[in-house]
Amino acid sequence: MKSLVSALSMMMLIALSPTLLASGKKEIKTTLSFHLETEATDNPKMIFPQLANGETRYFRRMPEVTTKDVVSFSPFPSDVGEGYGMVFKLKPNVVNRLAAVTNANQGKWLIAQVNGRVVDGVLIDKQISDGFIVIWKGVTLEDVTLFDKDLPRINAEDKKKK
Repeated sequence: MKSLVSALSMMMLIALSPTLLASGKKEIKTTLSFHLETEATDNPKMIFPQLANGETRYFRRMPEVTTKDVVSFSPFPSDVGEGYGMVFKLKPNVVNRLAAVTNANQGKWLIAQVNGRVVDGVLIDKQISDGFIVIWKGVTLEDVTLFDKDLPRINAEDKKKK
């Protein structure tokens, strides 16, 4: 009897696993994250070192903004000749959160990661409250192509929705 219950439980789990994993949402192939500078004395499991402006600095593993916080994007050729840059339009609830974070952390660095690699960093010199966040350099053409599969371009948000 015990083995019958185990077998039925296992069959139900296997049958439901695709539903549990996908949850009916589209799989995102690209990753984007912005990480805020923190202190080297913070919990070592919660931070990572990164070279920024020629100096080793420490950043939170937990990002302030991720791909799921973005409505749309627009690439542009980098002014410094390092691939492309991108502008990201943020969801309304994220705009207020980023404004609060950047207001409270002026003078700290914010680094951007695209598909697992650090591509750019900026020194926060004022509050970001306009609903857009920018990566100025380091994005490849392949990255742009992947983002095109996951997100609409700015001013084309309604066309891409399914």
